[in-house]
Amino acid sequence: MTRNTLEHHLPQLIIAHFKEIIREPGVIFWGIVFPILMALGLGIAFTKKPDLVRTVAIIENNVKSGGGDSAVTDLIKPFTDQFTLSRNEEGELSLKIPDEQLGNMTYIFTPKSWNEATILLKRGQINLILENKGGQLYYHFDPMNPEAQLLYLKLSQIHGGKLIQTDLSRSQIEPLTVTGTRYIDFLIPGLIAMGVMMSCMWGLSYGIIDKRSKKLLRRMIATPMRKSNFLISLITVRLGMNIIESLLLFLFAYMFFDISIQGDLIALLIVFIAGNVAFSGIAIFISSRTANNEIGNGLINAVVLPMMVLSGIFFSYHNFPDWAISVIDKLPLTLLADHIRGIFIEGSGIPEILLPSVILSAIGIGFFSIGLKIFRWY
Repeated sequence: MTRNTLEHHLPQLIIAHFKEIIREPGVIFWGIVFPILMALGLGIAFTKKPDLVRTVAIIENNVKSGGGDSAVTDLIKPFTDQFTLSRNEEGELSLKIPDEQLGNMTYIFTPKSWNEATILLKRGQINLILENKGGQLYYHFDPMNPEAQLLYLKLSQIHGGKLIQTDLSRSQIEPLTVTGTRYIDFLIPGLIAMGVMMSCMWGLSYGIIDKRSKKLLRRMIATPMRKSNFLISLITVRLGMNIIESLLLFLFAYMFFDISIQGDLIALLIVFIAGNVAFSGIAIFISSRTANNEIGNGLINAVVLPMMVLSGIFFSYHNFPDWAISVIDKLPLTLLADHIRGIFIEGSGIPEILLPSVILSAIGIGFFSIGLKIFRWY
């Protein structure tokens, strides 16, 4: 078999693997539809709305029947002439405070027993409980919850508590409207990076392990093909699928959330390909020996889950301790997500992504070389 004939097999292998993938309905859902649904749900949940609504529980045994709602009345007494106060069918009082600069705020005060209020607090449906004891208003909330802290500060200002003293005029407040500061701007690059990792690790690793368990790899090496061509064709098809999936996710985010790319598109392509090389190499290494699907499942999860949690896909990893950050920022997914995000929202170019792209490529080539040497074909 001549060298030219062997090289001619590579395009045929790529076409065969591509057809194998697109014939699976699950690929369309998990690779394209699911990331879009995730972006839609999280984008809607965390994108700032014109009116912010916050529910506060009022302990029911401190709400007097007939004489009005003592705790609520004490709280909003200075503002009843200026702002809208209403009551719904469930007996909840609603106080709406308009603010053209910071956005309208609506507080819903719902009467609950102590047990009911704590259950709602545990479920995350409320962040703060108000209790009027002996004419003194008490705030109950988790001091580690920043949303509860903000709500307490706002309510204590309304109540006129002594803990909060502010004399800032509204003219000193300038709403920040810089492009790229929304949560959805942070999320989409992370989802693209995570999609690359998940696609490579599950699409390549699990696919190879499944083929080995079904004796398909044994049949493949019986054909006149170069072994490296078989693996390269798998990586090439996966790269093509990742480009399509990421492009569709970006187009959705662009049309629905007005996402933009502020940096260099060439730099984005370079770091994207480098990330694919890195995770493809890791995937080949992970799947190089075992023929057991359960073991393969465990190995893939051992790589995927820690990085998905630690690498700042959904929320910043800078909330971890400093010693942990020094390890997290060297993980392949962290490198990929940080620099895709840098291109999207910070305007990064080729100089900023050159070194991390080299590192990601070196990781992929290194793992691929080792995996190819120890690869079991049967």
